[in-house]
Amino acid sequence: MSRKAALLQVLSLLVCLCGCTGQDRHVSVRDATLSLSISGDPKSFNPIVAKETSTTAITGYIFEGLVQTDGESLEVKPCLATRWESDESGKVWRFFLRKNVKWHDGEEFTSDDVVFTYNRLIYNERIATSSRDVLSIDGKPLQVSRLDDYTVEFRLPERFAPFLRLMGHEILPEHRLSGTVDKGTFGSSWGVNESPGNIVGTGPFVLREYRPAEWVILDRNNSYWKVDQKTGERLPRLKRIVFSIIADTNMALLKFRAGEIDVFSVRGQDYPLLKPYEEKQGFTIYQLGPSLGSEFISFNQSLGAGIKGYRREWFRNKNFRKAVAHAIDKEAIVRNVYGGFASRQDGPMNVSCGFFNNPDVEKYDYDLERAKKLLQSEGFRLRDSFLYDAMGNPVEFSIITNSNNFERIQIGNIIQDDLKKTGMKVNLLPVEFNTLVTRLTSTMDWECVIIGLTGGIEPHNGKNVWHSRGQLHVWNNSPESREAWEKKVDRIFEEGAKTTVEKRRKKLYDEWQEIASDQLPLIYTVSPFSMVAVNDRVVNIRPSVYGGALHNIEELSVGPASSPGGH
Repeated sequence: MSRKAALLQVLSLLVCLCGCTGQDRHVSVRDATLSLSISGDPKSFNPIVAKETSTTAITGYIFEGLVQTDGESLEVKPCLATRWESDESGKVWRFFLRKNVKWHDGEEFTSDDVVFTYNRLIYNERIATSSRDVLSIDGKPLQVSRLDDYTVEFRLPERFAPFLRLMGHEILPEHRLSGTVDKGTFGSSWGVNESPGNIVGTGPFVLREYRPAEWVILDRNNSYWKVDQKTGERLPRLKRIVFSIIADTNMALLKFRAGEIDVFSVRGQDYPLLKPYEEKQGFTIYQLGPSLGSEFISFNQSLGAGIKGYRREWFRNKNFRKAVAHAIDKEAIVRNVYGGFASRQDGPMNVSCGFFNNPDVEKYDYDLERAKKLLQSEGFRLRDSFLYDAMGNPVEFSIITNSNNFERIQIGNIIQDDLKKTGMKVNLLPVEFNTLVTRLTSTMDWECVIIGLTGGIEPHNGKNVWHSRGQLHVWNNSPESREAWEKKVDRIFEEGAKTTVEKRRKKLYDEWQEIASDQLPLIYTVSPFSMVAVNDRVVNIRPSVYGGALHNIEELSVGPASSPGGH
């Protein structure tokens, strides 16, 4: 029996076992519930301070902004604001808010909440938030003021090209949170130990329960403002969403095939296991193209980091980073990690990003001889198959990645083997995801990391990563050690935000991508294809690369749960 056939046989047996356990007990709940999974526990329920998808995957259904971007057309649409207008200068905007919108606790949403969110949260220097990086121009905040209960005015220091799309930022309730700001405790408020009833948004779903390592449950917001324009039916249609916390993606796959999860993000290696059962088990696999996100490795170049000085000198050496880039076999990653369902990535914005993608960035083909020559040019020498720097220090370092991401661990194994061919000794250390985030953004206790970032069609949304003052500028958080190219990127992002002529913006962001591919603070690997499998009982699904499977969550409904076939 072939290895693939054996895997399929074992998988089918496990699916039967998963599907039979407790099935009768859950039927009534499943008929009214969308069942999803997340790979780790949320770190908070506070979207202002969130830095990880395990949090934003939940808060995205609880909170809303003034506008939203359509997941298919990419047009900016009304949300908490019904309409907006700007003056001829493009620097004064007025938003007219939706009336009769209620917070989850029944209090009325007004312009005071918008002013509070921007003036006392986002632009509060005592609160650590990536939002401030993106919503500032030349370091200056937007001036936000209340004109009346349902009208808010924004005064911009300069024209701000991405402004309207950025107004999708979540609005938080003043009446619930102003006290925490006064006390200086907002940054730790709405943590995972908070009573669910205290987490108050205006979105389509309400937090009902969080049980660590087990689930997060959201219930329908019965007072949600949105209605179906054709039928007049109050939305959302779903009564409940249950996020099962499943660290092992293979177990999530089993539960999807057992009918216990309705939506599953398909990895390349999963495709041959799922595709043969698509029709008889009642699900559909959607192939959406290269994902907007990115997977990369990065070295810690910060002067204040707790790593040995000579290692930091390697990491800050551009030719060292270029040698590493040439030593990574991206095609092997495409084949062996993603089963061919990925493409190499060479810069911050891939082809799915559309207009702002720069196809002419510097590319690093797999070339071990080139890698070795670059290392030799910087004084590195091979001795007894081991690489040493000019001072005689053996080249050894550790790569951390999140332990619940099998693909990243596989990528790490490939990179470990690739770099061994240059004489480097690499230790791969998988850690829990929230621990990883803390080490990257707080303690700076890391040498090299394999991680990813969610992407998008608007380059300015990456300002919190690429601007040297950005909260996620993790490779170098030392102001005293910022290099000339980093300062140039700072200027590009400031100017790009103020430039409203699309061709000029394109030229600026092309230059940024060229600098990024030359300096390599992030060494990109591949772009996995975005694929999602959805149980056919989910009605009105319209997946897209930008919006994902659930961008129209309010419009979705589910039919009766059915036993998966083919057992």
